[in-house]
Amino acid sequence: MEFEMIAKTFQGLEGVLAEELAQLGAKDIQVGRRVVSYRGDQEMLYRSNFCLRTAIRILKPIKHFRATSADEVYEAVKAIDWGQYLTNDVTFAVDSVVFSTEFRHSKFVSYKVKDAIVDQFRERTGSRPNIRVTNPDLQLNMHIAEFDCTLSLDSSGESLHRRGYRQEAVEAPLNEVLAAGIILMTGWRGETDFIDPMCGSGTLPIEATLIARNMAPGLFRQGYAFEKWADFDPELFERIYNDDSQEREFHHKVYGYDNNRQAVAIAERNVKAAGLTGDISIQFQDFKDFTQPGEKAIIVTNPPYGERIKPEDLLGLYKMIGTQFKKQFTDNEAWVLSYREECFDAIGLKASLKVPLYNGSLECELRKYQMFSGRYNEARSEGRQIKSEDDRRQMAQKRRFKERRAFKQGLEESDEEFENRMSRRRRDGDRVAGDRRQGREDRPRRFGDRDDNKFGGFRKGGRDFRKGGRDFNKGKGRRYED
Repeated sequence: MEFEMIAKTFQGLEGVLAEELAQLGAKDIQVGRRVVSYRGDQEMLYRSNFCLRTAIRILKPIKHFRATSADEVYEAVKAIDWGQYLTNDVTFAVDSVVFSTEFRHSKFVSYKVKDAIVDQFRERTGSRPNIRVTNPDLQLNMHIAEFDCTLSLDSSGESLHRRGYRQEAVEAPLNEVLAAGIILMTGWRGETDFIDPMCGSGTLPIEATLIARNMAPGLFRQGYAFEKWADFDPELFERIYNDDSQEREFHHKVYGYDNNRQAVAIAERNVKAAGLTGDISIQFQDFKDFTQPGEKAIIVTNPPYGERIKPEDLLGLYKMIGTQFKKQFTDNEAWVLSYREECFDAIGLKASLKVPLYNGSLECELRKYQMFSGRYNEARSEGRQIKSEDDRRQMAQKRRFKERRAFKQGLEESDEEFENRMSRRRRDGDRVAGDRRQGREDRPRRFGDRDDNKFGGFRKGGRDFRKGGRDFNKGKGRRYED
């Protein structure tokens, strides 16, 4: 039986996630803000959690409804037959996300949902199920956009960015979902060598290798919330978990470098935990000592922004990056994720693509640099392709991204504050994306919210129902039989 599902992601990765879902065979795919909704069966639910690289969590909606007050939320939730999902012995928790002028506090909404469920059980049975914030048996998600409400089962539990291979992390580690999304955006699938000259704890090299080999990111996780559901099918999930028929050979190499010995040691431990030591080389090396690769390669890197990690000479670092790209990476392409415009300016090279992305709360950009010998204008005059049609299409999305940011900012202000800011912008000659009312109409009516990782702590002992598994300490995660 098919049903609706919602995959949450980071802003800017919605298109990549939609492509992943299409490859999985999902139906009726609809892209929203930070979410992609689709339809599928129970197998699709399991595969979504296990295989998607750019999803944060997978929700299964129970009910859509409209409510203009807390009492209406209470009555709508209480009208659901909770005996389908809970018993008095099952613990549950409610997480709420609210974008509404009527409902201002997400915790208050969570309390109303909890009260409705508990009151139904008390009236029917004389007792009630218990609330457990950490590691509940059933995790519920309530989302309210103005008056449109969606109550869902959270099938993931702990955020899907927590793959399970990370043993340690350096300061300001790159989120695994964002890392995978960046690599997928580059179009690289293992056709060349992959280089991260500032690899930190090794997230980009590990995610790149998983993509190159087409290994599922869920291979390392200890559990999912749907494994506690009453209808959980362990045989179906075991078949999905142990199916390596889509994996492929990788005939190139992934390199990670860093000038911090502690980061190198951490990256090596994480690579070993992922069972990818045969594919990934982690080395201590400063990028200023980088030399031209002997084979075709791509660079993808996330240098410090000067926010949490503060180099002594931030702009000098980015100037050195540009110099190395130009002198030591000829006839290859490089991708840089960063935050400050002055940092990109310091690189001193013309980007062929700029993609807006959020790294946590920071509005960053992913920029593509096509390296070639000689000058930029000479390359154009020789007919070399500097910017592809796909690059041009993605660049067109930048303006829309900034308009959505203006809408969101307007919603967080009072009417007077918003109008004053718009008046100043008009006076200064800036283009105004739209008034506050239009901004609200353009916002998604149901879904899209922050990533929150409150719920974790799944069982530590691994999957005891497996008949076969993968020994990641003995090579590249190949299947073995007990």
